[in-house]
Amino acid sequence: MTREQDLEKLYRALLTPRLIEEKMLRLIRQGRISKWFSGYGQEAIAVGVTWELDDEDWVLPMHRNVGVWTTRGVPLRPLFCQLMGREGGFTKGRDRTFHFGLPSHHLVGMISHLAAMLPVANGLALASHLDGRLRVAAAFVGEGATREGDFHEALSLASLWKLPVIFIVENNGYGLSTPTRQALPERDVSLSGPAYGMASERVNGNDLEAVRAAVRRARERGVRGDGPTLLDLETFRMRGHEEASGTKYVPAELMDSWAQKDPIERFEAGPGSNLSPGLRERIREEITREVDDVAEWALTQPHVTSTSEAERKDVFAVSRDSDPDRAAPISGGAVATSSEKRFIDAITDGLRTAMEEDERTVLMGQDIAEYGGVFKVTSGFLEAFGPERVRNTPIIESGAVGAAMGLALGGYRTVLEIQYFDFITCGFNQIVNNLATTHYRWGAPLNVTLRAPIGGGIGAGPFHSQSMEAWFCHVPGLKVVFPSDPESAKGLLLSALDDPNPVLFLEHKKLYRSIKAPVTDAPERMPLGRARFVRRGNRATIVTWGVARWWAEAAAEETGLDVDVVDLGTLVPWDRETVLASVRRTHRLMVVHEASRTGGFGAEIAAEIAEIAFEHLDAPPVRLGAEHMPVPFSAALEKDIYSAESRVAGSLERLVAW
Repeated sequence: MTREQDLEKLYRALLTPRLIEEKMLRLIRQGRISKWFSGYGQEAIAVGVTWELDDEDWVLPMHRNVGVWTTRGVPLRPLFCQLMGREGGFTKGRDRTFHFGLPSHHLVGMISHLAAMLPVANGLALASHLDGRLRVAAAFVGEGATREGDFHEALSLASLWKLPVIFIVENNGYGLSTPTRQALPERDVSLSGPAYGMASERVNGNDLEAVRAAVRRARERGVRGDGPTLLDLETFRMRGHEEASGTKYVPAELMDSWAQKDPIERFEAGPGSNLSPGLRERIREEITREVDDVAEWALTQPHVTSTSEAERKDVFAVSRDSDPDRAAPISGGAVATSSEKRFIDAITDGLRTAMEEDERTVLMGQDIAEYGGVFKVTSGFLEAFGPERVRNTPIIESGAVGAAMGLALGGYRTVLEIQYFDFITCGFNQIVNNLATTHYRWGAPLNVTLRAPIGGGIGAGPFHSQSMEAWFCHVPGLKVVFPSDPESAKGLLLSALDDPNPVLFLEHKKLYRSIKAPVTDAPERMPLGRARFVRRGNRATIVTWGVARWWAEAAAEETGLDVDVVDLGTLVPWDRETVLASVRRTHRLMVVHEASRTGGFGAEIAAEIAEIAFEHLDAPPVRLGAEHMPVPFSAALEKDIYSAESRVAGSLERLVAW
């Protein structure tokens, strides 16, 4: 390719997003589309970054980066259908503009929670590293979002693990209407790089050649194994945050000043001056015509429609448990031996089995390597499987969850230990808005298991004893598993690790070393979403999970009442049919859980059964849970006042007598 041909191709790449911008702005003014997030004047960043990356490098753009998509060669017809919410887009109308991923082009779209995709880039870069591939991940963020915790957590982990990540800061002057000087104590974001021990540059983001050179240097560092780079690219947002917001809050002289620094005019006066004015005009006319034709065609396409069944089906990726045709043998041998195991040993056994079965299983978490985790679940794993697969993380719950997501997108089976369930709140956004929504939005399976020690009864006080599983049962796209004994701990964990969906796996701390039972030594799976009868009777049905399963059995023994005790094991999806079958036979229902009664998941079960099987009930359903208060530190206060444990037997007697 001659230099002129290369310049022509580069000019086309730079001009295409600008002409798409101009078309969209015309359509907005005509009232033919309702919303557009403009990157007008910032095209040199999107194009320059993407131009210098390999096609298999990952890019995580934001909503002003149409140039990333066009430079990556994404076809315009489906792209415009996506932008306009028409049939033929990439996400079946489920996600707007650039919030979606396109794995075929190594693109991962944003969520609206800014800086959230930076930790995901770490996971993608880690996957490339583990694969032994010379690939980088480039993630975009605005300068305003560099105050978000995810920005700092991502930089910390990338530098610590020397990951090949390029952090692209579009330093464009405003976060919606707030000028940068009011949001950042120091506008030079590149100063954050040395603080985290990484290379850093401040670059003129309107100079295409300067952007390309900086990205080229950053990529070379990454693939050499020299770690991440922070690029602070100075530019300006010439349009509003989105078109409806306008730009009245921007001083006119500032707009005029930046208009003189337009990246396209700068290129035309520099390298592009080697292209004749006639050729440049012809290129502009060709692209304008193509953009007009495609946009007008897209507007004639039908709006997206669907059915409830189709939408529900795509919330989760198909798993062995949800598709019997894909079911694998539950045992690895014809005759399986068993041995006595504590709850904690069964979990360790399940994890060890998974690590031995699949070398693409990676464990992450605070203190899980040399220390073996605070509860010693992974003791000895570092020596057995090595530091690449058993990885300590800093105290960065959000950053670690995001990295686990990226690693899963890169084809790995990721297990993240949250040290205590109570600390999961620090990663809440990544779990409920990123992990849980991704498959429904753009079809990517995410094999991520979040292990979390949960619950009270050990005198650990209000920040190490909470049982807030109901929070996560409310989140579409996330499976929630809560075993009660060693057998279910191992069997459900193995199924969770197989599942191509994010799974929250809750392990009750009090059960870790307090119960022991025979557990098969074979890699036997217990299907998710299938309840078990752990006691059979006909006077009432008690539905429960976790430690409360043992309360229910103790109450049955104490009262001498003949009852069904149904251990759900999985809360999402929960086994309605098994519970219904029991209630239709016993005609009474009690739901018992350790969590607070108010807003607890027991309310969902009781309401659903009452709605579906009302005619089979001889008494109102009973919900039994903790007092609606923080978990007290005093063992006496927790046991005698807070916990429902002491109230189960009396409540059961009243239910049966009703």
